[in-house]
Amino acid sequence: MKLGQQEEGVAEGVRAEAQLAWLALVLTPAMGMTRTWRVMRQLGEPERLFDASLTELEGLGMPAHSAQFVFDGKARAVAEDEWTRVAASGGAILTPVEAAYPNRLREIYDPPAVLWIRGDVELLSRPGIAVVGTRHPSPYGAGMAEMLSRDLAARRLTILSGMARGVDTAAHKGALEARGKTVAVWGTGIDVIYPKENKRLAEQIVESGGTIVSEYPLGTFPAPQNFPIRNRLLSGMSVGVLVIEAAEHSGTRITARLAMEQNRDVYAVPGNVTNKNAWGPNTLIKQGAKLTATWEDVWEDLASEIRLQLEDEIGVSANSESKDQESASLFSETRLSNHERMVLDRLRQDESIQLDELIERLEGELGSAEIFTALFELELAGRVRQLPGKNYIRTM
Repeated sequence: MKLGQQEEGVAEGVRAEAQLAWLALVLTPAMGMTRTWRVMRQLGEPERLFDASLTELEGLGMPAHSAQFVFDGKARAVAEDEWTRVAASGGAILTPVEAAYPNRLREIYDPPAVLWIRGDVELLSRPGIAVVGTRHPSPYGAGMAEMLSRDLAARRLTILSGMARGVDTAAHKGALEARGKTVAVWGTGIDVIYPKENKRLAEQIVESGGTIVSEYPLGTFPAPQNFPIRNRLLSGMSVGVLVIEAAEHSGTRITARLAMEQNRDVYAVPGNVTNKNAWGPNTLIKQGAKLTATWEDVWEDLASEIRLQLEDEIGVSANSESKDQESASLFSETRLSNHERMVLDRLRQDESIQLDELIERLEGELGSAEIFTALFELELAGRVRQLPGKNYIRTM
């Protein structure tokens, strides 16, 4: 082995020890985020953790039983076991000693000491928008989440969300539909899918080159307190947070507040004032969040260096981008037949219409067969969605 290769091997070994030290400290009882970062800053070199005496460990501010846990070698043992299990599951561990650790997370008040990852680690550092909202959206809210996520993902922005029911799920699906990249930030271990019905969605995210990330060890169950805590990662990794339907007291409001504290941009889709879930975004707009109806509202607000980076990646200038778009926007209604346009004009985004009522509204203008054909074509084009009971709603 040459000298250069030896030095490289030594450096790699030191880095692995540093990673293991971070993981060991996180898995040590009574060592929260603040204590872990304080101990590591005092150590200077994380790998020194394993060589420190009991007195030195206690002198770093560790509780006595935590220091004993590390000194006895138990912390290292549980860290090595966790590392092995993560690798066996196809995952990875990311710590602050690695260049791939997202710089945006380093900026927040309480960055995670360890991240558990499935998928593309580098995606965490790309420009992204966090899309958040209620677990019980209206058809309008779900449609807007999917549409805006699809349009933004098509322009190389990463879509971040929590993979919860409702708006989160719609956001991930929109990004996947655009063949874009999406990151799911979980409040469970990366081996514990929650909710369970999103198992296929989780697989699609990873298969498409996306990422699942958590600050919780394998096997962590979906405890209610985990989700508000994980919300700071959603806002922390993003350049902005887009709020779509949220009640007055909700986790989404927490995420929006964290985004403001982290100096992230906040966007909000206005909602029907009679809908309780419109309270969140409408209030945020009054407080200064940017009213968002189309992807352009987010795009034009991005930092110039980010916009230039993305425009370079998709190979178009900002001018041609705005003039020649074929993907959907809130006001895009091109290439419709006369019958399709007549049907679409009778449909709304915030309220479904039953088929019999639609036929009645179009009586004298279109026959039932023409209406059925138009609805079929509009559904194929993604402009209309059929709900249970033959109710139809406009998606864009």
